[in-house]
Order: sequence, then C-alpha cells, then structure tokens
Amino acid sequence: MENLLSKLEGFYHRFQDLELQLADPAVINDAARFAKTHKAYKNLGTIVEKYHEYRDLIGNIETAYAMLKEQDQEMREMAREEISHLEPRKEEMEEEIRILLIPKDPEDEKDVIFEIRSGTGGDEACLFAGDLYRMYTRYFDNKGFKYEVISVSEGTSGGYKEVILEIQGDDVYGQL
Repeated sequence: MENLLSKLEGFYHRFQDLELQLADPAVINDAARFAKTHKAYKNLGTIVEKYHEYRDLIGNIETAYAMLKEQDQEMREMAREEISHLEPRKEEMEEEIRILLIPKDPEDEKDVIFEIRSGTGGDEACLFAGDLYRMYTRYFDNKGFKYEVISVSEGTSGGYKEVILEIQGDDVYGQL
C-alpha cells in the first residue's frame, strides 16, 4: 500500500510539473514542445484523479480504525461497518490503479484506416456490410472519433461491397 501510494505521489508531482510547464510562455510558443507536454499532462490526468480518490479512501480507513478505539460502543460499531465497506473498495481501487500503471503501447494512439468488405453471399453479404457500417459509425460517434469515408463501392440491392474509412481520435487504434 505504501509503495503504491508513494509511486502515485511521484506521478502527482510530475503532473504538477507539467502543469507549470504548460503555463510557461516558452513552452506555449514552441508548438511541438507544447503538444508533447500537453499529451503527457493529459495521460497523467486519469492516474492523478485515481491518486486523489485512493488517498481519500486511505484517510477514511485510517479514521475508521481510529474510531475503533473510542469509548462509545455505537461509534465503534459505526467504525466496523465503515471499515467493512471501505476495505473491499480499497482492493478494487488498487487493482484499477495497477491496470492504469501498465505502460501503454505507443501504437494505441495512432489513427486507423478501417475497411468493411462484404464476403461471399451476394446481396445478403452487401446488406450485412451496410449494417456493419452503420453500427461502427454509431460507435465512432459515441466514442467521439472523427471519421471520413475514403472509398465506397455500393452493392446492387443496397448495402456495400466495400467501405474504407479513416478514423481519427484519442486512442483509436487501442480501442479498435
């Protein structure tokens, strides 16, 4: 627990440093440096948010354990109940944080060329490809991805023989 908390504090200090850099006029005037700094700042944002939640949770657990030493039986019972709710949440959060700390694949942030092709099956395959196109475009809209149709080949009775899209956004490759 202490090791995880100290590791998260290191990320928090790095986050604060990046925040200061983003306010520095020298960084703002250098577009490449600003983009790189902003990207690092944005990537650390989720980890720092979890750090704050985790730190608050640890503080609440410590307070509940301190309340176990109270003279009042009712306060001790409330503390036991609080601990029984907080301890499982602590384990869940530690697992979430461990997953967040796994280094991301640099390829995950790249944009994607996405192809939908009808297979063998004639008109039904074209109709199915059309359904896939509509399904994926709704998915892209929900995720906030931008997409552009590069090439379309329509089927004879509706649907598509082939659709090629370019998808852009945050972590597109990693999510697809």
